[in-house]
Amino acid sequence: MGKVLAVCNRKGGTGKSFTTASLGVGLARQGEKVLMLDTDNQHSLTVSMGITDPDKLPITIKTIITDIIDEKDIDPTAGIIHHTEGVDILPANNSLTGIELSLASVIGRETILKQYIEKVKPLYNWVLLDTSPTLDLLSMNALAAADSLIIPVAPKFLDAKGLELLLRSVAQIRKFINPQLSIAGILLTMVDTRTNFTKDIIAMIEQAYGEEIHIFKNHIPHSVRAAETSATGKSIFSHDPNGKVAAAYDALTMDILTYSKGAQ
Repeated sequence: MGKVLAVCNRKGGTGKSFTTASLGVGLARQGEKVLMLDTDNQHSLTVSMGITDPDKLPITIKTIITDIIDEKDIDPTAGIIHHTEGVDILPANNSLTGIELSLASVIGRETILKQYIEKVKPLYNWVLLDTSPTLDLLSMNALAAADSLIIPVAPKFLDAKGLELLLRSVAQIRKFINPQLSIAGILLTMVDTRTNFTKDIIAMIEQAYGEEIHIFKNHIPHSVRAAETSATGKSIFSHDPNGKVAAAYDALTMDILTYSKGAQ
């Protein structure tokens, strides 16, 4: 059975989609079979993986969720697109914006996405969930279905302060919806260690959370080359294979594989 990992933060601009794509391809490079789900109505993951006109797609994650709500039989492989770097993606588009209204009136609304994932995860080693920067119903669905989550955090003051809100939400989801949910770790992203301010914020995060939550030792460095990848439709491993960001995500991939073995 595949492992389900969500990439989540209630703050935007922390590198959630970039981390999902990079980790997905990183795992595929290690021989893992990976499916990535775009559960963010901004569909950044979809576009960054080279799907340039998602609104023309006949089947997206919105289609699948709507069919489950309507109690229709679904083909778990429908709508999945294979990327040339060895990962599969179930894309999203602008239609996902209206899914909140559809979910709101459904009994068991937090577990709709889990119903799909339970059908598809026997086909994969990993199912990665890219989430929106708000704890909306779809993000709650992602956390309800996940075995674990990564929290990307940029070393900025407001991002660090926002961690507390997310951790409270995770605690509530553990208590009421998904007691098996674990935190794989906090991932520091877009790190520029040349500034003392960045070092101070990292030290603050480590002091506040380091004893309770794993903080990945390998930080994701700030890089112009990394910012370019969204426009290429490729991962950092193809766009800048010898760069420091690719090396950092390679290290994260190995950390996650080690973590998953320990969690079994």
